[in-house]
Order: sequence, then structure tokens, then C-alpha cells
Amino acid sequence: MIVYSIKDLEKLSGIKAHTLRIWEKRYSVIMPKRTNTNIRYYEDKDLQKVLNIALLRKKGYKISKIAELSDPDIVRLTAELSEVDVAFEDHIDALSMAMFELNEFKFNKILDHYIDQNGFTHTMEEVIYPFLEKLGMMLMVGSIKSAHESFVIYFIRRKCIAAIDSIKHSHYDKGPSFVLYLAEKETHELSLLYVHYLLKKQGVEVINLGLSVPLIDVVDSCNIKKPDYIFTMINDSHGHGTLQGYLDDLLKYSNQSKIVISGYQIVANKVISHKRLLQLNSLEEIKQLIDRITTKFNN
Repeated sequence: MIVYSIKDLEKLSGIKAHTLRIWEKRYSVIMPKRTNTNIRYYEDKDLQKVLNIALLRKKGYKISKIAELSDPDIVRLTAELSEVDVAFEDHIDALSMAMFELNEFKFNKILDHYIDQNGFTHTMEEVIYPFLEKLGMMLMVGSIKSAHESFVIYFIRRKCIAAIDSIKHSHYDKGPSFVLYLAEKETHELSLLYVHYLLKKQGVEVINLGLSVPLIDVVDSCNIKKPDYIFTMINDSHGHGTLQGYLDDLLKYSNQSKIVISGYQIVANKVISHKRLLQLNSLEEIKQLIDRITTKFNN
């Protein structure tokens, strides 16, 4: 069982701890448990109730009216609002609630509705990425279990693949080609899939080798395809020698392909510059590069 402090509830719901304490005393909307040493704590059901209340308040419900409802009625009302209009003012809170419940239907419906209304690019950058940042924070403080993370990653990965497959290109007469991959022990696949989507959307030919790919497989793909660019992201500490040594080998054996690298380790470590090596420090820089490359080839 995961337990939460009132500060945890504040961080996860956006409702100030002081406000929550007032609600406890005035309305008894949540009641903390106490340890043998009299330290207050809250359980999963308390967090889920606070998240429901946060969503209802954003839809115009006053706390005095919410407090009159039973717990099942609060859950029912929130579900009814989801059925009528899943476009909550704060989709991140709505996704958090679905995640805590491991509610596949609700999680999918919130994402699908937002994608239908705003497109996949906007959904990734304005909803999914901020939600993943919040997920990372919750993992660090122990507010969620690994099952919650697996649940979220699985569904977002599916959305990325569906978005990629929805773009139809029968052939590539001209334009650049990219090989995408993640090195061995690299497992952060969602950003790689999103870059795949952005490239394919611009008509770029993409060969995605997937995650945890040995260097020899990258070299073989370069010998076969001779891509214009190789793109990878390095977020975890490099397991095989130094980061610089890995990049030197990649440059040495990748023919004349240009190497585009990004990720936390690239930002955190000093990498020696090379005429075929391009370092990108953000999603915005990646998007700008794609625009420059596609404009150049289309002119």
C-alpha cells in the first residue's frame, strides 16, 4: 500500500495543503489515518477522491455541494462528466485519475478525444509530455507503483504507433532518409517514436530499428540503406565505455551518414564536435532541424 502526506496530495491534485485541511475540518471530505507516532497519512482512496474533487471544482462545482455527495456519487458524477465532455480544463488531472484507477477505457477516451479535437502533435506536446513529467515526479517520490508507469507507457506507445501508421507514403522518390534507433540499455522509446512520427509526417523515409540496438546492427543498416542521417537519443548512463568512445565508433563505421544525437546524456556531457555530428538539446531543436532538412530537399 502506498501512503501519502498532505503535501503529496497537494502536489498531485494542485489543491493547497492548507485548503485540504480546512475541508477536512469543515466538510470531512477526507479523513487522514495516523501512525502509532501520530503522524497523519492518506491512502490511495483518499488521493482518488481528491483528484475527483479537483476535476469537479474545475467544472464549476462548489466544495460545499461536493461535500454533500456520497463517495459513490462523486465517482458517478465525474464519470458522467467524462461521458458528456472529456475535455476537462486540465487533461493531465483526468489522465492521472484514470491512471490511478488503471482504467483503460477512461484513459483511452480522454486521449482519443483530445487527439480528435487537437491533432496528435498538439496532444503529444501539450498533454502527453507534461503528463509524463508529472509521472516521473510521482515515481521519484514513490506516489505511484511501477504498474501505473507500465500502464501509461503501454497506451501512449500504442497511440504513437497508430499515428505513425496513419501516415501513408507509398514510395519516396526524393528527400532524405533517416535510420532511428536507441543504443543498448536505452529504453525510453516514446520520444524516438514521436520523432519517427514527425519525420514521416514531413515525407521523410524512416527506418526505425527500435530500442536496445547493438552498434553492429546500426552499422549493418547503414551499409544496406546508406541513410542521409542517423538519429539516436542517449538518456541513460552509457554502459559500454565512454559516451565519446561510442560516438567515435559510430562516426567511424557509419559511412558518410550524418549523426544526429539528443537526450539527457548529450546535454550533461561534453562531446567533441565533428563535422558529421549534430547535437540537439531539445524537442524544439529537433523540430527545427526536420523543417530545415525537408525544406532543403524539397526546393
